[in-house]
Parts: sequence; structure tokens; C-alpha cells
Amino acid sequence: MSQIHIVTDSTCDLTDAEIQEHGIHVVPLTVQIDEKTYTDRVNLQPDTFIKLLKTAKELPKSSQPSPGAFKELYDELGKDGSRIISIHMTGSMSGTYQSANQASQMSDSDVTVIDSRYIAFGLAFQLREAIRLRNAGATVEEIVTGVNRVRENTRLFVALDTLENMVKGGRIGKGKAVVSSLLNIKPIGHLDIGEVTICAKPRSYKQVVKYLMSEFEKDTQGKKVAGVGISHANSMDTLVNPLIEQVKAAGYTGQVEVAFTSPVISTHTGEGAIGFIYYTE
Repeated sequence: MSQIHIVTDSTCDLTDAEIQEHGIHVVPLTVQIDEKTYTDRVNLQPDTFIKLLKTAKELPKSSQPSPGAFKELYDELGKDGSRIISIHMTGSMSGTYQSANQASQMSDSDVTVIDSRYIAFGLAFQLREAIRLRNAGATVEEIVTGVNRVRENTRLFVALDTLENMVKGGRIGKGKAVVSSLLNIKPIGHLDIGEVTICAKPRSYKQVVKYLMSEFEKDTQGKKVAGVGISHANSMDTLVNPLIEQVKAAGYTGQVEVAFTSPVISTHTGEGAIGFIYYTE
């Protein structure tokens, strides 16, 4: 019997229970640490990765799934006429979307590939909308419209505790990192339409929380908040818990979801970083 299948990658912050309950197909990325290759969410969990990151001789490298891996899944899911919606992490940070798109063109199955333009809960929010609409009997076209609406109403900030991994990865000069370290700067970036822009340079955890809350209150004023999530790289005490307290104090009565950041993301952000993600209806 034909149906609509939903495919994503291992950087999403859906829970294992959600993935199993709704039959979501997850194609994992891989991470190489000191010449040993791990499969994200299979034999490498986020909290374990942080421990390995501390002792790694070189900065770990992540690799997107091959087009062949996607094609094999698409062919299998679509052989009975089922349609497929494949939603992935932003194409500006990984080649995963490009691999999925190539595979969709090679497969005989009917596949719609979407660049979420986000990561972590920013991706999960779109997947949940796709799940909700699919389960309600929506068409692929209606699901795509709903997913696009969620993306347009999403905001994502990344706060770094250190620039060490950004230097190792060649994403920032060593000189800038030294200055930031001396000044105790904890840069905050805004991920918008797949591009990261530095929007603040606070010098303490307290100032990080203050800035994020200022943006949250400004963005959500007069609107209904549909979801809030915090993805972190071992920063529960320094940033996550204080931020949750402030979000609750601001009047948000829903659950503030918390997840350990995917190794694919934390290899770039380093330990202590957080992603603060929310969207409105």
C-alpha cells in the first residue's frame, strides 16, 4: 500500500521514540576521530563524542552520506508507489542535502528533497510538522507548504564557549581567537537562511543568556510560541539551565526541550556551546 515516507539525517534532534513511533527513516552521517570512523547515532552518541573530542589528536571530520546510500533507501521506499519527503540539515554546513538531491534524481521513486536551512531542533521542528500533516492525511504539496511555514517562523542562535575548534577547522584566524580568549568573548551567531552571522560578543555566560532572552522576547512578542529547544555540547550548568529559567520566567508555559548536540555539529562548535532554537505560529 502506497503512503508518504519521511526521511532525514542523524543531525536532527528528534528523539529515538519519535523516530520509531512515526517510522522516520534516518540516514546517518559519519565522523572520523583519529583515523577511526564512527556512524552518528549508531555507534557514536553525542555525550561519548565530547569525551573523545577532548583527547583527539586532530579535529574530527564529518562526512555526509553518499548519494548511493540515499538512492538505495529511496528505491526501497518508493517501489510500491509511495512518495517520499526527505528533509535535511542546512546545505551551507554539510553536503547531506546535495547528496540527497542527487539521489532523488537518480531514483525512479517520487522524492521531494528539502533543505531545512537549519540544524538540531530547527530541523526537528520541520520534521514534526511533516509528521503531523502526514498523519492527518495531507498531500505532499500540503506538507511542503507546512514545513516551509515552520522554517520561515524559526530563529536559531549558536553561542560558543571557545573558538578553539573553529581555529582548528580553519573557520576563523588564530589571531582573532587569541584576542577573544583574552577578552573572554563568547560569540553568538544567528543562523538565518543557512548562513551564520555573528550578532553579539558577550563576555560572560550571564550576558549570553541576557542577549538570547532579549531576542526571544522581541521575536515572540504578541505571537504564540510553538516550540523551544536547546541543543548543547555539555553546557547544562553554564547556559542551559539558566536559559530555561529565564524562558519560563518570560511566561512560556510549554516544554523547553533539551538535547545533546550531534557530533557533526559539536566538532565545529567545541565543548560548551549551545544552540537556542524557537519558532512561532
